[in-house]
Amino acid sequence: MNNKTVLVTGGAGYIGSHACVELLEGGFNVVVVDNLCNSKIESLSRVRQITGKPLTFYQADIGDKAALAEIFAQEPISTVMHFAGLKAVGESCEKPALYYHNNVCGTLTLAEAMAEANVKQLVFSSSATVYGESESPQYKENFPLGAINPYGRSKVMIEDIFRDLSAADSLNQTESPWKVALLRYFNPIGAHQSGLIGEDPNGIPNNLMPYVSQVAIGKLAQLSVFGDDYPTPDGTGIRDYIHVVDLVKGHIKALAALESPAFAQGGCKAYNLGTGQGYSVLEIIRAFERVCGHPINYKIAPRRAGDLAECFANPELALQALGWKAEKNLDDMVADAWNWQTKNPQGYL
Repeated sequence: MNNKTVLVTGGAGYIGSHACVELLEGGFNVVVVDNLCNSKIESLSRVRQITGKPLTFYQADIGDKAALAEIFAQEPISTVMHFAGLKAVGESCEKPALYYHNNVCGTLTLAEAMAEANVKQLVFSSSATVYGESESPQYKENFPLGAINPYGRSKVMIEDIFRDLSAADSLNQTESPWKVALLRYFNPIGAHQSGLIGEDPNGIPNNLMPYVSQVAIGKLAQLSVFGDDYPTPDGTGIRDYIHVVDLVKGHIKALAALESPAFAQGGCKAYNLGTGQGYSVLEIIRAFERVCGHPINYKIAPRRAGDLAECFANPELALQALGWKAEKNLDDMVADAWNWQTKNPQGYL
């Protein structure tokens, strides 16, 4: 398997760039497709620096069928890792059509180009946002899907597309059926331990960790904590945070699973990638204060619509089926995030 070529869509982004490192260090050839709308090409230079290995980059959009067809014609691609997509929940509520067009239509175009090139192995970057509210805060893969915002619904739609493509291949007894791993992330944080690559959001961050980092380093003045009246020990929302390097190692395990007897007849299967443990917003802030050595300036703000009190993964299936589990703890995640931020106060320049 180590002589194979993997196409990484959105490979210049936060999670994609970390996946490129793990793939290259695992002996894979890497081809990146990224339109750079919310990523920086400098991240790929850093990937090459970390690994000492080359990769191939195409600046293209996954919605550009002709560009994709040319890439599949030129490169001996065997599998696709699909990260490309818009990912801000708040923006998706303001601009739902943009999210459906970019995420869903773009993925449909990618799937068509893959099928025409007879490349039907895919590891998809899904999300815990596909789940709806549940009586249990610990989410399992068989829980009902019920996304509550357009971003999450775009992920559900994409999952449905691949479930349907896989089912059709099974029905038609296709010789080379779709083999798809749907990886439902919880909350990726942290950075590569080198501090060379990390999360560098455009504008004001939408996620907690880069916001805390930028307040800690003085780039932003204050963090807003949305709600302190939830039924949790300290009143703030609890989430499952996972180190980005642990997360992308899950992708390498999923890649191996697609080649295993479990997928011999094709199929489309979902796996949670999380630690199985939740931390509150205030716990994250306190952990960051321990690492950076000074207080984080924050204020309590009203709850955001649609936010759950508590949400964390049941990661048992990923352990059983993929042989994967998260290894890094909260202090590792925070220390690596701070290392990235201090070495790159303005992100990628």
